[in-house]
Amino acid sequence: MNRELVFIVYVSDIQKSVDFYRDLLEVETTFETPRYVTFGLAEGVALALWTGESSALAGEPVRTSEVCLNVTAEQVQETYDAWVAKGVRVIEEPHEDVFGTTFVVADPDGNRVRVAPID
Repeated sequence: MNRELVFIVYVSDIQKSVDFYRDLLEVETTFETPRYVTFGLAEGVALALWTGESSALAGEPVRTSEVCLNVTAEQVQETYDAWVAKGVRVIEEPHEDVFGTTFVVADPDGNRVRVAPID
């Protein structure tokens, strides 16, 4: 069966968000339309940004999901330092959790982006 798993993040400004994720994750887009853009992350896995549901971002929406980047345990602090140098908004500084050292930043719309060690 031919499949692709796509994680969709609602954004209000497509170009601002594309620039943010391209720089943050150091990946290039694989598909672009004026309101929907994808980044191929791995075989059969993509991250999509979509303005079609940006109204869901009005006010202070409850954040019940997040994008998570898993890196080696040694790379968690390195990634934090690199992202802070890029000027990202930090929501949670590096701390220990059940799965190891982790931290969370926000994209331009306040969507959560976590970094955690690979299991």
